[in-house]
Amino acid sequence: MNIRKAVLDDAQTIFGLVEIYAKKGEMLPRPISEIYSQIRDFFVCVNDDGVIIGAVALHVCWETLGEVRSLVVDPNFLSQGVGTTLVNTSIEDGKKIGLKSVFALTYSEDFFSKLGFKQVDKDTLPHKIWGECVKCLKFPNCDETAVLKEI
Repeated sequence: MNIRKAVLDDAQTIFGLVEIYAKKGEMLPRPISEIYSQIRDFFVCVNDDGVIIGAVALHVCWETLGEVRSLVVDPNFLSQGVGTTLVNTSIEDGKKIGLKSVFALTYSEDFFSKLGFKQVDKDTLPHKIWGECVKCLKFPNCDETAVLKEI
């Protein structure tokens, strides 16, 4: 398993993985145009055969705050440490650029709590993050849990 920065050729695969979970209601959908325009935020996990088996984005939101978003793992590779490795890689990258904390809006609070994230009230996050949320079908009735980790 190898983690690397995503490139434009990875966007369709990332989109396909996001769609798997979005169709099941386990993740919010992301338009392919957003994935292309934010490709620099993404890391991908590639297996020994060169196939992308997971992805995550780290998006800078505010002064020292980043968001872990679009964490996806190919269903055939669940429970093999792919998601954990992706999140930890994104956090290390965030440290390098000066982030002090990262958050996620998630339906998988247990996964993030195992990585040291704590549940927080969404209202404690800067209002700037809600710029993305207004595009969501569930806005303003968000049913995701906000989790935060100081890094």
